[in-house]
Amino acid sequence: MHPSKIFASFCAIALLVLVGHGAWSQTGRIIKLVVPYPAGGPGDTLARLLGEQVSRMKGPTIVVESRPGASGRIGTEAVARVSPDGSTLLIVANTLLIDPHVRKVSYDPLISFEPICYLTNQPYILVTDSKSPYGTLADLLGAARANPGKLTVAGVGPASTAQIAFEMLRHAANIDVTFVPFAGSAPAVTALLGSHVTAALVPHSVAAEHLKAGKLRAVVAASERRIEPLPDVPALAEFGFKGIDADLWLAVLAPAKTPKESISELIRWFTAALQAPEVKEKLALQGQVPVGMCGADFGTHLRKQYDEYGRVIREAGIKVD
Repeated sequence: MHPSKIFASFCAIALLVLVGHGAWSQTGRIIKLVVPYPAGGPGDTLARLLGEQVSRMKGPTIVVESRPGASGRIGTEAVARVSPDGSTLLIVANTLLIDPHVRKVSYDPLISFEPICYLTNQPYILVTDSKSPYGTLADLLGAARANPGKLTVAGVGPASTAQIAFEMLRHAANIDVTFVPFAGSAPAVTALLGSHVTAALVPHSVAAEHLKAGKLRAVVAASERRIEPLPDVPALAEFGFKGIDADLWLAVLAPAKTPKESISELIRWFTAALQAPEVKEKLALQGQVPVGMCGADFGTHLRKQYDEYGRVIREAGIKVD
C-alpha cells in the first residue's frame, strides 16, 4: 500500500478512537449530587428525579448523596471544599442565603459556589381557619390595626423564608402582629386548625388537602403573582405589597472556579430534564413548580435576594438560638 494511503488510514482510525473515547467519557461520566437535607424531603426527591431523567437522556450518571445535618450546613460546607472539576454538585434552598446572616458558616454563598440553575419553587400562601372571621387579607389587616399585638401568624422558623416574608409584610402594612415559629409547616397548620394561632404562612402543598376539605381558607398568595393551583386567590402584589416573596426554592450549584464549559454543559442537562413532561407531572404532585433560571440570571437573583434577606433580618432583629 502506498505510504500516503497508510498514513490516511492511520489518521482515520485515530480519529474514530478519539471520537469514540469522547462519546464514552461523556455518557460514562459520573457526577455526585450532594443533598444536605434529610432523605425523602423535597431536595432529595428533586435530586433523584432530575438525576434519573438526565441518565435517561444519555447524559452523565448522577449519583445522589445525602449529607444532612445542621440545617444543610454540613453538606454545603463539604461541597465548598471539593475540587472544582464538575464532578460534585450541590442542591440548596433559600437557607443558603439566610444562614450567613444569622449563623457562623465557613463558606460565602456568593463566592464559594458557581450558580447553575434555580430549579423549582414551592409557592407559599397565607391561610386561616374556615371558621375564622378573617376570610380576606383586608379582614386580617383591619383586625391587626384594631387589635395591636393580638393576632399571630404561624410558620417555619426562626430565620426562615416564611418569617422574612412575614416581617416584610408586617413592615409594609404597618401592623403589630406576632410571628410564631414552628419546626415545620405541618405543625404550623396543626396549630391553626387547633385555633392556637390566627393564621399560618405555609407552602400550598402543605395546606392543599385542608383547603379541599374546606377546613382552611387561602387568604393571599405570598408572591408577586397568583399561583396556578389557586387562580382565584389574589397575590400580595395586587394589594400594593410588592417585592415580598416567600417561595421556597431549590437550586443546583457547583464549587467556585468550576470550568465554564462544565457549567454550560450542566445547564443544558438540567434545563432539558426540567422540561420533560414526565418530570413536570411528578413535580406538580409534590407541589413544586419548575423555574429553570440559570447561569448569570440566577447569579443576579442570588445576589439580590442575599442583600434583601440581610436587610430584613437586621431590621427585624431576627435571631436563632
